[in-house]
Amino acid sequence: MKILITGSEGFIGTELIGQCLAKNIEVVGFDLLKKNDHKYDFRIGDIRKPEIKDVFPEDVDVVVHLAAISRDRDCLQDPYSAYETNIMGTLNIMRVAKEKKAKQFIFASSEWVYEKFIGNEEKDEESLIDISGHVSEYALSKLVSEATLRLQYKRGFVPTTIFRFSIVYGPRKEDWSSVEAVADDVKKNEVVTLMRSKKAGRRFVHVKDIARGIISAFGRTDFQIINLSGDVMVTMGDVVRESEALFNKKVKIVESNPDDANMRNPANRKAKELLGWQPEIELVEGIKTTDPYTTFVADRKQAT
Repeated sequence: MKILITGSEGFIGTELIGQCLAKNIEVVGFDLLKKNDHKYDFRIGDIRKPEIKDVFPEDVDVVVHLAAISRDRDCLQDPYSAYETNIMGTLNIMRVAKEKKAKQFIFASSEWVYEKFIGNEEKDEESLIDISGHVSEYALSKLVSEATLRLQYKRGFVPTTIFRFSIVYGPRKEDWSSVEAVADDVKKNEVVTLMRSKKAGRRFVHVKDIARGIISAFGRTDFQIINLSGDVMVTMGDVVRESEALFNKKVKIVESNPDDANMRNPANRKAKELLGWQPEIELVEGIKTTDPYTTFVADRKQAT
């Protein structure tokens, strides 16, 4: 099997490549700039440019399209670039994938396409989405691309799997989720200030589980939209408590907005039933893979 990964040098792409190579899956990486040193075929290109056809390989079994402007604040500051990359770039990759006769297309979407959750409400892939309730350019760009893929599949585009990722965390040096950021705050400070209530929660999912989920869809011959989310709701208070135990300290929690106990609760039943996928890394083990904890362990070893 040969797969092409756009955004191959990013957080999810790097983990996906490692898991694919471990399974002897041939990988072609595609990104604007090579950052990592892996034993795979790497090609530089801009997904917005028609010229990517010249470097796009033949005989690709699966195109995994991860490349995007994914930070909400970047999309807010420059909506034009966000839509040009996330929507027009996706259309360009779709066009080339079809011309090069790729067999399957996998698209990285986001749980943020669900515009709001009320209380602890759970949403699945059949939940109605009210586009008028969106206030995020990033979420809108993903939602438009989802709709485009659905429409083009009905018109003969290749089999397509759309993954709506929950909040992803794991080993990285920057662009942290709340898990890494709060763990780092606990490590460094005696007072931890939370943006919301400590009861606010997400179904965080580790990057290793995300990569396994993507691989589990290889070879599908249909159109599916699938949530990839953690098994349980993890609150900010949970992250603080587990971090305290790992760093062997106690902190004071300050809630910037104690009334904001916002929950985002995307169900993962479909992924379990359709793909046989299940998240394996629980919060404590996940925090142990993050930069705040690994540097903490390294510093302790150096001190002794």
